Amino acid sequence: MKIVVSGGGTGGHIYPALALINEIKKHHENVEFLYIGTEKGLESSIVQRAGIPFQSIHITGFKRKVSMENMKTVVRFLKGVTKSKRILKDFGADVVIGTGGYVCGPVVYAASKLGIPTIIHEQNSLPGLTNKFLARYVDKVAICFEEAKKYFPEHKVVLTGNPRASEVIGKDPQKGRKSLGLNSEKPCVLIFGGSRGARPINEAVIEALPHFAKQSYQVVYVTGEVHYDHVMEQAKNRNVGSHVIIKPFIHNMPEVLGGVDLVVSRAGATTLAEITALGLPSILVPSPYVTANHQEVNARSLSDHEAAVLLLEKDLTSQSLIKHIDEILLNETRLNQMKEASRALGVPDAAERLYKEIERLVSKK
Repeated sequence: MKIVVSGGGTGGHIYPALALINEIKKHHENVEFLYIGTEKGLESSIVQRAGIPFQSIHITGFKRKVSMENMKTVVRFLKGVTKSKRILKDFGADVVIGTGGYVCGPVVYAASKLGIPTIIHEQNSLPGLTNKFLARYVDKVAICFEEAKKYFPEHKVVLTGNPRASEVIGKDPQKGRKSLGLNSEKPCVLIFGGSRGARPINEAVIEALPHFAKQSYQVVYVTGEVHYDHVMEQAKNRNVGSHVIIKPFIHNMPEVLGGVDLVVSRAGATTLAEITALGLPSILVPSPYVTANHQEVNARSLSDHEAAVLLLEKDLTSQSLIKHIDEILLNETRLNQMKEASRALGVPDAAERLYKEIERLVSKK
């Protein structure tokens, strides 16, 4: 079987694609993959570093307002379709999967016009422009949140979850705790703002450090590498207890997530897929700087089901953060209720579900 995958721009589109590729490899020894992305996107380095054959097309995204640049994008799209058709024919693709980002547009559209089975994967509650456009042409639309269903043709939609969720399942929770020197008997909250960190979250946590030092629970605080030195300088002037661990970055995040009791984070689709697969309660501070404010929509899909607390950035202070953490970690009944609510929303077998949908498409060819 020959499979083409396309997705790019952000890790939120790339890492689910890689998780899916890993799942398919478990079922097929002789499967061949080709990843189509852009040279300037993160996918160019991440995918090739993973040892997956990579080809590129040149394409840019549409502006959400009338712009001359959009005319150039139309031309690039048409050229991208032509090049994608040539790549797909030369490779002999049996199925094409788009995991989001504007690069998927010409690739998946080209596949549909060639009669190749197609499926797109939407990670967010509020779909992006590219997937909305492609939905009319593809055979299947895989979603991660029920809230996304209304944006797509009902007969094409299937709830699969995010393949990244499957990669956090089955990890030894004690291994994650030991890697950070955590006490295995005490509850723990993990606070992070994404791979680069988030200044508003950092500012609130810095002010809260003296309070955390007095609590019975443990805190793992990930600053983001660019913020680490500043945070450590600020922490020197505060009474930080030994059970408050500050790190610039965590490389073994799947293991660490399996060993904590509460998460404070942004509301990116991959993060939410991971924490619900593990049944983790969360306090979500969605980034207000993302397209169409989709992180807040993601967060509400959890908070509306009592699996998370939604804390808007404009309301984020050290006091509000402390209040919510204490109300959850120091109340065992509420902690367990939120764990159950989170677990009910999780799709731990997401990678396998998406793989099965792909198998069905190929078998109908």
